[in-house]
Amino acid sequence: MANKSSTSLIAGLVIAVAVGVGAYVYHGTGQAAAPESQFVLLNGATKTTADMRGKVTLVNFWATSCTTCVAEMPEIIKTYDKYKDQGYDTLAVAMSYDPPSYVVNFAESRKLPFKVAIDNTGKIAKDWGDIQLTPTTFVVNKQGKIVKSYVGAPDFAELHKLIEKLLAEA
Repeated sequence: MANKSSTSLIAGLVIAVAVGVGAYVYHGTGQAAAPESQFVLLNGATKTTADMRGKVTLVNFWATSCTTCVAEMPEIIKTYDKYKDQGYDTLAVAMSYDPPSYVVNFAESRKLPFKVAIDNTGKIAKDWGDIQLTPTTFVVNKQGKIVKSYVGAPDFAELHKLIEKLLAEA
């Protein structure tokens, strides 16, 4: 009998922890400040997380060797073009294992209209949650808080609704 009640107690604790973690992840979205990072852009300029404040920013971790990343890039360009004049920005962060020459060639040949950075040390990916999978995308609001993250290509219709909502906020 003691064995059955301790099994039930353990099962109950496991469920409570899972619910608690789920609630934290759900409610934590929009509460976490974007990590303080310094991005070195392809043109040699630098941008920091603080520079994002006041704009809704899409931060996309990607690689030229990632087929999903390459496939979603036209939609990221369309999204940028649609909202750029309304206080929206995009920052594409190439992973540390991506050869810089490939990133430059990709950005130039595809005429990427937004900022592209190379995370040559892997520090940025580590700071943003130890990103291993690409694409991983974050939506950062005007206050510099992460409100949504995606692993894999986002649902762009849903993303556009979120961007519109965030752009409308003070």
